[in-house]
Amino acid sequence: MDALAHALAATIGISLISLIGLFALPLDEGLLDEALFYLVSFASGTILGAALFDLIPEAIELVELDSAIPYVAFGFASFYLLERSIYWYHGHGHLRGDRGGVEISEPDERAKAKGFVYLNLVGDAAHNLIDGMIIGAGFAASLALGLASTLAVAFHELPQEIGDFSILLYGGFKRATALAMNFLTALTAILGTLIVFSISPSPRFIGSLIGFAGGGFIYLSAAELLPELKAKGGGARSIIQYALFALSMLFVWALGNALPG
Repeated sequence: MDALAHALAATIGISLISLIGLFALPLDEGLLDEALFYLVSFASGTILGAALFDLIPEAIELVELDSAIPYVAFGFASFYLLERSIYWYHGHGHLRGDRGGVEISEPDERAKAKGFVYLNLVGDAAHNLIDGMIIGAGFAASLALGLASTLAVAFHELPQEIGDFSILLYGGFKRATALAMNFLTALTAILGTLIVFSISPSPRFIGSLIGFAGGGFIYLSAAELLPELKAKGGGARSIIQYALFALSMLFVWALGNALPG
């Protein structure tokens, strides 16, 4: 039951990230842009580090190498498919090309925005359900793996939730409605965790889900976040980007070694 309690606490915390809009909107746009730049730099290393140092090695230990690698590949391909199929048809919050903040890349007119807003909510609900299952499987395996999974999900969710909140506002939702809808979709993470523990998962199921998550996190870091950062120019910013990226990977590695397995 301790594992379930830890997993539920983690997913509740992840769900509360969806309320980040309460703090993001009052900020000066330039300050928010700069904060997101550093946040995403750190997030890219955190997510990749969790995949390489924690999730994939644990999956290999649970289901052996020959079985784990296909799950990793399936996770990578599935996250790519999810990103393309869901986000293809609506605006996606992402880093600005000039300063690193969030902008809405919605090609449709505002009058048509409601359609993509509801697609966005469906996509986020599915994504958060998967996140909850990943966190649940992590804690079912070990405390260290659960915390590493939670950390990776959290740093991915922070910039994404700001972008999602911006999309809801762009789609015509009032601020309070946007916050409420964003929070409701985030609660599916708790459902995902409960699903994992309700089926009394076997080591093979946990290993397959963890391997899937590892592949998905590699996609998020390598295909989503790092390309955005590479487009932001050189000089001192590139040095800061790399330093934060490297430090975040080192942090995840140290966390995994410091905590009990």
